[in-house]
Amino acid sequence: MTQPSQRLSQGEFIALMAMLTATVAFSIDAMLPALPEIGEELSPVALNNAQLILSVFILGMGLGTFFTGPLSDSFGRKIVMIGGALIYSAAALWAYVAQSLEGVLFARLIQGIGAAGPRVVAMAMIRDLYGGRNMARITSFVLLIFSLVPALAPTLGYVIIAGFGWRAIFLSFLVFSAVTTLWLWRRQPETLTAEDRRPLNPTKLWEATKEVFATETTRLSIIVQTLGFGILFSSLSSIQQIFDVGFGRGDHFHLWFGSIAVIAASSSLLNARIVGSYGMRAIIRRSFQAMVLIAVVMLIMQFLGSETVRFWSFYIFILGCFFNAGLTLGNLNALAMEPLPHIAGLAATAVAAIGTVGSVLIAIPVGLAFNGTPIPLGFAVVILATLAFAITNKIKRPGED
Repeated sequence: MTQPSQRLSQGEFIALMAMLTATVAFSIDAMLPALPEIGEELSPVALNNAQLILSVFILGMGLGTFFTGPLSDSFGRKIVMIGGALIYSAAALWAYVAQSLEGVLFARLIQGIGAAGPRVVAMAMIRDLYGGRNMARITSFVLLIFSLVPALAPTLGYVIIAGFGWRAIFLSFLVFSAVTTLWLWRRQPETLTAEDRRPLNPTKLWEATKEVFATETTRLSIIVQTLGFGILFSSLSSIQQIFDVGFGRGDHFHLWFGSIAVIAASSSLLNARIVGSYGMRAIIRRSFQAMVLIAVVMLIMQFLGSETVRFWSFYIFILGCFFNAGLTLGNLNALAMEPLPHIAGLAATAVAAIGTVGSVLIAIPVGLAFNGTPIPLGFAVVILATLAFAITNKIKRPGED
């Protein structure tokens, strides 16, 4: 592949890619402290509907993923990322002025579609410039920086709400996107040269999607990945309400969530250290097994334990949900992609989009089932993790009978 003649320094490139991909985490996690006030103002008769603000954003992101990869292969990386950022920013402004929950939800759906640009194309930029172990190292640094955002975003959201009200969160998204997009526009050269671009071909994406579903290893890995994302997004949908309504700790929710995010970030580092010794499928199976056990213990404690025991059993449970994501989702993506090296780019788009959209369809009813306790979430995780474990046992790598 012909490379551009100019590059950012490696350090600046890593920082830029990390900030671009962090758009998604910031857009989800900074909203968490705002959910009670949004519910009171826009949905007073059904407060729990406010959590849909998280789910519809993720749904939009999944839908946008279908298009951003192929568009960037055809028109270039920067124009697609900047276009996505403009859509994201316009939708943030729309959400800021919306006077109904339905208006905010529709704006968040569009915002998620726009966020798919930086989320997907940043990884393509890394592929354009780096290969092999160097690419893996760059990606690891990007994800390490990215993992800090969930720890900081709720606290930043809490400060913004305290000073300016919940609507100002959407203005912060506008500022964040403006900074990263300007940085991208002024400093980062286009990484996909004109001769390396491919004509936009929806037929090829459809053919790749059909091959993804026809390949058993890939199909089963996507199903398990969808269940794993379902656990993660269901947890995100309910976590603020459980801390606030269930345990009366809403005032310091941002600090509790930050501690969970910091501890859970180590799961990716742990996976990197042990995957070579134990293998991807073994780690996935054991992680989902542990998740079932943790969820069952938490549910028992909700019925039998004291208030303190009930809270800490939930804290360990929710930490387990996030830790499980770090041990399973990356491995499942690798398993899904392994049989399809000949259509890697299109397959990656299909795998990410299908898994994201499918998991939202799981997370929405789980979130709406919230009843003031962690019990609906706990039962959902037991079911999802049990299914994931059972299906993982059926996954075979290429060449295995």
